[in-house]
Parts: sequence; structure tokens; C-alpha cells
Amino acid sequence: MSKIARPAVVAAIIGPIQNVAGWLIAGIIASTIHTAIWPGYDGVRQTISELASPQSPVLLIMSAFFVLGGVLSLVTGLYAKALAWPGRLAIFIGGLCMFGITIFPTPLIGASTEHRVFAIISFVLFSAWPLLSMRLNPRAHVLLRPLASIIATVIYTVISFWFLFTWTDPTSPITGVLERLLSFIQTAWLSIVVLTVWRAQNKQD
Repeated sequence: MSKIARPAVVAAIIGPIQNVAGWLIAGIIASTIHTAIWPGYDGVRQTISELASPQSPVLLIMSAFFVLGGVLSLVTGLYAKALAWPGRLAIFIGGLCMFGITIFPTPLIGASTEHRVFAIISFVLFSAWPLLSMRLNPRAHVLLRPLASIIATVIYTVISFWFLFTWTDPTSPITGVLERLLSFIQTAWLSIVVLTVWRAQNKQD
């Protein structure tokens, strides 16, 4: 069977760290250091993308983390070969969408259709990758077998629809929290799968 290569392991280690560090560092700077020029940022209510809006004082910081996340996804899609190829393709395209999210930022007032399209596609792909990565071979790792893949996809789907519902409701007070939760879970589970399968394959060698 195909295996997890070292670049995917490195990406899996960095992934959850950069995911949280990006919006945490940018959010702290935006809500403390730059309150005079950009007052009122609320990470509970506002999305991560707003930290990378053209009007944001932390645009470059958040954009850099978006790009890093995209690069890590590309690396995972290329080198996590224990995952079935449709799942790796979904992860790879999701990484490309991160570049689209960065190139077409969302404004603080109004909306960017391009940004929303890339954001929705990325959320869908990063929610579907467990099912698309599923292996029917009984020799495959348990995390890649149908039960784990289906459960993970169902959990992703439920949280994704919950987030999309709040995202389209301008009065929702928890949009930012749900987006951060979904983003972290997607990244963390991918890292867990990659690292667990990699460790198991090393024990077999």
C-alpha cells in the first residue's frame, strides 16, 4: 500500500499550530495594539477572513497564515499517499482555494463573491476529504476504513451547515466561534490521521 511521506508528516505537525496561531495572533494585535484605528473587532462574532480584509491593520499577517495553510494542504495532498487519491485531490484543491481566499479578500462592508465561492469550496472539500480518502482494503489503517471516515464526514457536515447558517445571518453572535471551531477540527483531524497512519506504517517496517 502507498505510504505517508515525510513532507506530509511535517505539514501535519505544523498544520494545527498555524491554524490557531494565525487568527489568534492577528486577532490579539487587531483588538489591542490597533484599537485606535480599527476598534471593535470581536473574534466571537466576526470571521477569520475579516482579519485579512483590505481595511484590516493585520491584513499581511492573516494573509501570510492563509498562504501557509494553503501550502501545507498542497504538501499533504501530494505526499499523504496512504489516503485514497480522491481525498488527496480534495485536500490539494482545498489548498488552492486558500490562495483564492487570500487573493480575493472580503471587505468589512459588503461582500466579495469570489471570496465566498473560494471559502465555500474549501469548507466543502475539507469536510469531504475523510469520505473521499476512505480505503476499503481490510489491511488499511482503521482511521481510513469506512466507519471512521463516515463518522468524521458526518461531524464535519453538521458543523459546516451550522456555520453556513450563521454565516448568512448577519445578526448571529457566534459566527466567528463556529468558523474557528470548524477550521481547527478540519485541520486537527487531518493531522491526527496522517500522523497516526505514518506511525503505524513505521512500526510495520
